Amino acid sequence: MRRALVAAALLAGACRGQPSENEPIHLVSDMDWQDKFQPEEAAPLWTDGRAMRPMVDGTVARGQLHADEGLVRGMIGDKYLAKVPIPVDARVVRRGQDRFGIFCAPCHDRTGSGRGIVVKLGYPQPVDLTSDRVLHMPDGQVFWTISNGVRNMPPYRKQIPIEDRWAIVTWVRVLDRSQHAALADVPDDQKDHIETIEMAPK
Repeated sequence: MRRALVAAALLAGACRGQPSENEPIHLVSDMDWQDKFQPEEAAPLWTDGRAMRPMVDGTVARGQLHADEGLVRGMIGDKYLAKVPIPVDARVVRRGQDRFGIFCAPCHDRTGSGRGIVVKLGYPQPVDLTSDRVLHMPDGQVFWTISNGVRNMPPYRKQIPIEDRWAIVTWVRVLDRSQHAALADVPDDQKDHIETIEMAPK
């Protein structure tokens, strides 16, 4: 019982109501009710009236110093990177599949054909990611397109981190390969498991 009373007293002491506008400023300027601007709030301190300040020219936010131009842009100068600039393993490919399913499949569908759910609802059909056109694109161009958008496709550089964008590129290449594979691509020890399917004439 005594412990319950002590706990209740401590909690009661920690609860503070919002001070009234008539209280002296030295009584309200503390860690509970400090003077501050809320996000998106107007501020008379600056000529543009914004409390949320733009980044100062020539500065870089902590953790956002990206010195590798190719990694960040998908190109160096005006040349697209031919290949993904990060180590590719099963984990990266699986991450690309996961992110593709979230951000890309609504338009491109999970096979990359461009017949996603939003297309069925009237959105313009995007490019088929398994087409020869995309197959012969440099990896950097695919990354650049994900980052900056093209035609009806919006940019995703704000929503998808750099490494995840490259992971998506690896999954696009998996989709490409799945539609352009040949028997020679199958490991010898797996060829006996291939079933021949008779395709009906179109």
